[in-house]
Amino acid sequence: MGIKVLLVEDDRVLAQSLKKYLEMNGIEVELAYSFSDAVDLLERKRFDLYVLDVNLGDGDGIELLEDLRHFKDDTPTIFISALTDISTITRGFNAGAEDYIKKPFDPEELVVRIKARIKKQEEELRYGDVVYRSGRFFRGEEEIELGEVQRNILHKLLRNRGRVVTKEELYDYMLNPSPLALRVTINKLRKKTGIDIKPVRGLGYTVD
Repeated sequence: MGIKVLLVEDDRVLAQSLKKYLEMNGIEVELAYSFSDAVDLLERKRFDLYVLDVNLGDGDGIELLEDLRHFKDDTPTIFISALTDISTITRGFNAGAEDYIKKPFDPEELVVRIKARIKKQEEELRYGDVVYRSGRFFRGEEEIELGEVQRNILHKLLRNRGRVVTKEELYDYMLNPSPLALRVTINKLRKKTGIDIKPVRGLGYTVD
C-alpha cells in the first residue's frame, strides 16, 4: 500500500511496539518522541497520515495539529490518548483530526483505522456539481466548508446512495448524538451543499 505515517508518541516503549506492529502490516513509520522532534521531521519529510499523542513531554499534540492546519497542511490525523474527557476529544476534532482512539487500544484497531482513512482519502464521489476527493467536498475548485462530523455524515450518505442510512449509523460520527442534533446537522448539510437528503420516517436518511 505504501502508506507513510508519522507517529508522535513520548512513551518510547509504546511507540516502538506500535511501529513494529504497523510495519508488520505494510505501513511505513517514522517515530518522533516529542513535539520538537515532530517539527524537525515535518520540515524535512512528507507523510500520508499523522498519528499524534495528545500529551507530549514538551508540548501538546493538539496544538501541533492546530499549527499544521494553520499552514494549510491537511494531512489526515488520528489522535491517540489516555485522555477521554469530552472537552479534550472535542479539542482534537476542532483542531482538524479525523479520528480519536482512546488508550489502551488493540494495535490492530489502529491498523484498520489508518487503512480506512487512506482509502477514504483516495476515494472520489460525485453528486451533481458536488465532488468528494482527498477527504473534502468541493463545488468546482472551491471547498465547501464543512466540519468533521458533517463531512463524515455526508460521505456516509453519498457512499450509500439509494439505501436508507439509519440514524444509529450516523450517530457513530457524533460526539453527543440525538435525533434533534442529527436533524440540525442534516439541515445544515442541505443548505451548504444543495444535496436533497431525504428523511425516512422512523429509520434514518437517504440520498437518491
